[in-house]
Amino acid sequence: MPLTDIFVCVAESVAVMSVDLGSEWMKIAIVKPGVPMEIALNKESRRKTPVAVCLKENERLFGDGALGVAVKNPKVVYRFLQSILGKTADNPQVAQYQKHFPEHQMQRDEKRGTVFFKFSEELQYTPEELLGMILNYSRGLAQDFAEQLIKDAVITVPACFNQAERRAVLQAAHIAGLKVLQLINDNTAVALNYGVFRRKDINSTAQVSSVSANATIVTYQTVKTKESGTQPQLQIRGVGFDRTLGGFEMELRLRDHLAKLFNEKKKSKKDVRENLRAMAKLLKEAQRLKTVLSANAEHMAQIEGLMDDIDFKAKVTRSEFEALCEDLFDRVPGPVKEALADAEMSMDEIDQVILVGGSTRVPRVQDVLLKAVGKEELSKNINADEAAAMGAVYQAAALSKAFKVKPFLVRDAAVFPIQVEFSRETEEEDGVKTMKHNKRILFQRMAPYPQRKVITFNRYMDDFVFYINYGDLGFLSEQDLKVFGSQNLTTVKLSGVGSSFKKHSDAESKGIKAHFNMDESGVLILDRVESVFETIVEEKEEESTLTKLGNTISSLFGGGSSEPTANVTEPVTDEEEVTPEAEKDQERSEKQEESAQEKPEMEEGKEGEPQAEEQKDNKEDKAETQGETDAEKAEKPEEKSDGDKAEEKEEDKKPKPQKKSKISEDITVGLEVNDVLDPSTEDMEVSKKKLQDLTDRDLEKQEREKILNSLEAFIFETQDKLYQDEYLAVVTEEEKEQITGKLSEASNWMDEEGYAAGTKELKEKLSELKKLCKAMFFRVEERKKWPDSLAALDSILNHSTIFLKSVRLIPESDQIFTEVELKTLERVINETMVCNNPPNHHHHIPVSFIFPHEPLQNRTNPPPHSYAEKVIPPKSDDAEEVKPAEEPPTAEKKDDEPILELNPAENTDTDLTDGSKSENHKGDEL
Repeated sequence: MPLTDIFVCVAESVAVMSVDLGSEWMKIAIVKPGVPMEIALNKESRRKTPVAVCLKENERLFGDGALGVAVKNPKVVYRFLQSILGKTADNPQVAQYQKHFPEHQMQRDEKRGTVFFKFSEELQYTPEELLGMILNYSRGLAQDFAEQLIKDAVITVPACFNQAERRAVLQAAHIAGLKVLQLINDNTAVALNYGVFRRKDINSTAQVSSVSANATIVTYQTVKTKESGTQPQLQIRGVGFDRTLGGFEMELRLRDHLAKLFNEKKKSKKDVRENLRAMAKLLKEAQRLKTVLSANAEHMAQIEGLMDDIDFKAKVTRSEFEALCEDLFDRVPGPVKEALADAEMSMDEIDQVILVGGSTRVPRVQDVLLKAVGKEELSKNINADEAAAMGAVYQAAALSKAFKVKPFLVRDAAVFPIQVEFSRETEEEDGVKTMKHNKRILFQRMAPYPQRKVITFNRYMDDFVFYINYGDLGFLSEQDLKVFGSQNLTTVKLSGVGSSFKKHSDAESKGIKAHFNMDESGVLILDRVESVFETIVEEKEEESTLTKLGNTISSLFGGGSSEPTANVTEPVTDEEEVTPEAEKDQERSEKQEESAQEKPEMEEGKEGEPQAEEQKDNKEDKAETQGETDAEKAEKPEEKSDGDKAEEKEEDKKPKPQKKSKISEDITVGLEVNDVLDPSTEDMEVSKKKLQDLTDRDLEKQEREKILNSLEAFIFETQDKLYQDEYLAVVTEEEKEQITGKLSEASNWMDEEGYAAGTKELKEKLSELKKLCKAMFFRVEERKKWPDSLAALDSILNHSTIFLKSVRLIPESDQIFTEVELKTLERVINETMVCNNPPNHHHHIPVSFIFPHEPLQNRTNPPPHSYAEKVIPPKSDDAEEVKPAEEPPTAEKKDDEPILELNPAENTDTDLTDGSKSENHKGDEL
């Protein structure tokens, strides 16, 4: 590939984006070369876009366009999808959504247990597909703003999203064709944005509070890393949330209040609450009313033609609004208390309380929060709407390979604990065998991530099953537990355990090791399961000094054994190992579990950020190829030599040193999802094709509309131009009649068939008309350019004439021009004057004919005689053939060479024939 192509490819895909995906609004930010961090504007030039999609029979609308249709036909507009992502059909959130939007037909997906929207008999859409459309639209807005392709994105999600909900967002992004660098919690994104711009004030604690759903305790500090030295770091210490607390609930209550006021006026016999279109109008007015009442004590709500052509108008005061939402305001301090309890902190240790989220602008919310936290004031020094989007795009730039940003370490926290459960057969003292159920905590509540962990099963010698479930969720209320969904995540079925033991029957088993990874998006992944064995390999009896020295040097410089190392196990010293089967009693094992969990706290700092984790992976890979053989070889002889110095006699009695080698055998893993079944690969491909077909249809429709508008505009504008003087001056009556007839014919065709014609037919019609009018448009443009072009030509003629007269006066001894050159210039001046003098010929002279005469006459500063170009005049009937002058001597050339270098441009402007260019002139062009 040529070098230029490589640069183009890099430039086209270098930008990254973030999407702050809220329940009602989304904000999009981009980073591209030359634009550090910027909010992308939508087509209405607004900085935030409604999360809504309208699906008509032949088109899709997004954002404000979709909301405009919602008041006319709410059945085809889908919004507030976040609440039903990753939910089964029997989830209370689904029933609540159906109550709020009864116009939608929601049915159960028998295969997955989730829901889908029935759009028609043939078409149906899942919440993931609808969200995928919105994400694809957000990428389109980002690409239009960045003016280049974008594929990589960081998407924000609520901190209270569980595993199924996070997977649903990733599936939607995959359907949209987005590569998700990370799902970042919205509270973490806000904290990152706050810290990035306040690096100097790092060693402080800040509380980020958002009434939308959550409150978060964040600590900032500086830490030392081996890779980057001292760097700032934020750590999520505590999270509290309330899923049903937010601005949408306030808007619903205002909507119902307005409906009540309308019914009380009894202007219609019908109940407005039974009219879906009227309720959609009331919801839109309630959203506007909530915003206005945040700044005003009262406001007049008014809707034209609410129902049965009846207008609605009513005054609503802020006190009435606060009375409607009194119980909601009472719940505002709840998440704050939960977050403080998780962090085991008091308000005295909190330095700042920062408000985030649009609903925090409600005055009553601020009053309740201020009273709950006991502070003098609430901090409002960050943009409540855009902080999450800006923090997420900073993280996107940090994760992208195309940008280099100042490191800011992020240690997020898992809100929900996860544990591993399994059963094994135990024998009591009386010889009775019983099944004992065991639980081992994999990730505690508020455990930092990304993080890797290993669990070892020591007492299984055959295939077995274990379960990955959520841990103790006692901190959730009964209602939250119902909304949470299944507490069972995955059933893991292992096969091949027994065969691995048979294969390595002569080796000592070190257990079945399951490697887990909670990635940057907070999604738990079972990386692999392996059966680990340890064998003893006898050392060689005697090794020469040179051999020992060679082995030691080889190990120091990374040289390993020449034997195959494919089965050497990966060391897990930098992964936290949870030992599930202790031979001691349950109480002792729980104590060991607590101590084992405290110990990794010191190691997790290395795994708290993606960069450190990558380095650990590299170390593991290196250890996998090299193995532990060389390190043990280097250590064993040292231990033996120390023993020689201590007791020589005991050394003779001791057995010869032996080397232990670890062998791993991969175990086949079968996963059975228990919470919400993921779509199959075939289903994902069907969804992607469905969305691609809709996108292609939209693009085709946009192209047709563009061509249709262009054709209409061309017909009307050209018909109007035919009556303008500048066009009448360049066309004959015959041409005018022909063009007018074709335009009239096209206009009639548009009225009869054009608006139903296809894109191809419209293009052909437009091309035909443009071809017909091309000559007329050319003449008009020529006439516009004539005055300036002729004035320029006159100026050049005057300068050239004066120049020629001046050169003729130079004595022959001092003359630097040849006679051929002077005669050629004189002839060209005379020919040009003949063409230029008759005014009645001007309209026959195109501008393209005028300007070719300019270069020859524009040489008022010719180069020295030694480098003057030789011009061969064209042959004519009246003129004699003139031979070009001879080349000047070479010596003179060398003397004048520096002058050429100082003024290289003088030679390039001269119009020369192919045979008249000097070598130096050719060199300049090359």
